Amino acid sequence: MSTVPSLIDIKGIRDGLLVKLGDSAWPTLQVALIDAIDERRSFFTGARLALDVGGQVLHVAELVTLREMLSERGIFLWAVLSSSSATEQTAQNLGLATRISKPRPSQVQHAPDAVMDAIALWLPRTLRSGTLVEFPGHVTVMGDVNPGAEIVASGSIVVWGRLRGVVHAGAQGDLNAVVCALELTPTQLRIASEIAVSPKRKGKVQPEIARLKDGILVAEPWQV
Repeated sequence: MSTVPSLIDIKGIRDGLLVKLGDSAWPTLQVALIDAIDERRSFFTGARLALDVGGQVLHVAELVTLREMLSERGIFLWAVLSSSSATEQTAQNLGLATRISKPRPSQVQHAPDAVMDAIALWLPRTLRSGTLVEFPGHVTVMGDVNPGAEIVASGSIVVWGRLRGVVHAGAQGDLNAVVCALELTPTQLRIASEIAVSPKRKGKVQPEIARLKDGILVAEPWQV
């Protein structure tokens, strides 16, 4: 039986993924982490990863090796959290963050082993100009996405409000991703590699869903 679930705890946070390592020797933890990634390569590819190593004392060579292994898999290691001052200093010397903004409980989705591919980010607020949200999964916004705000998601994007900013669903190539909004008037909308700019609206505004049909981006009424 695999020991990975007990050694690796993965959560979705506002800035990407937070991976918390269990209590074991560093070589064992590193192998468990890489195995977990390789088992779900499509999920992790393109992710921004923060790593909580607990009290592990890690040196430059160990962190550099890990960062290279992650980079080879299309993963960007941007933060290392540790209760060890030596590890924290090493991470800082390598240009890695050692603190992350604490997410609100409603913005965090645990990723149990059985539903890893369904990870989602819940944002119970309006996204204002200058806000950038990048997430390796689905994103739901309970509010508006204002002009100047941007969402990039590897899954689908649902906006329970007015979508007037820039959105990119299926950012890792998922052709089945969709974008839904109560008012779909984005500055730019992209699904996978297809891009569309919202035309000027005529008539009554209604909820719409944008999806790819035969390689073409189309918007249709969204029954909510």
